[in-house]
Amino acid sequence: MEVSQVFQPYQIVCLEHLGRYLYAEVIQIVENRGMLWIRPLMLAVWPSDTRDPFQESPRSLYDLREGADLVWPIHLFRLAVDTEVISLFAQLENSASPAPETAKMNHQQLRGFVQQVWHAYPHVFQKIGNGVPTEQGDPQAD
Repeated sequence: MEVSQVFQPYQIVCLEHLGRYLYAEVIQIVENRGMLWIRPLMLAVWPSDTRDPFQESPRSLYDLREGADLVWPIHLFRLAVDTEVISLFAQLENSASPAPETAKMNHQQLRGFVQQVWHAYPHVFQKIGNGVPTEQGDPQAD
C-alpha cells in the first residue's frame, strides 16, 4: 500500500513514545523521502502506569499550535482516532491563552520529546543515498 493512501493532508496523526503522545496535523506527504511534513498541535503526557490513557485526562497537556513545523519519518506515526483527540482539543480550547513563558515551556517540552525520540530510534533518522529512511518497519515494535 502506498503511503499516500494511508496519510492525507489535514489528518491528525500521533507519535507515541514513553507515555507521551505528540498530535500533529499532516501538511504534506513527502513520499519519495518517506517523510511527513507536520504541524504539531499538542503533546499529551499520561502517567506511565496508566493502563488506558484514553479513559482519563492526561497529567499534562502542552499547546504547540503556535510553534514550528517538523519534517519527520512517516513510519513513526499512526493516524489518530477521533475519539482520542476530541476531548484533548476541548481541553486546549477551554484553557486560557498561554502566557509567553508558558508557550516557551510548551515548546521546551516538544524539544525534549524530539530529543528522546531521536535517541530512541536513531536508525529511523539515518539516511541512505536516496534519502529514504533505512528502517521501513514499525519502530515501536523494536
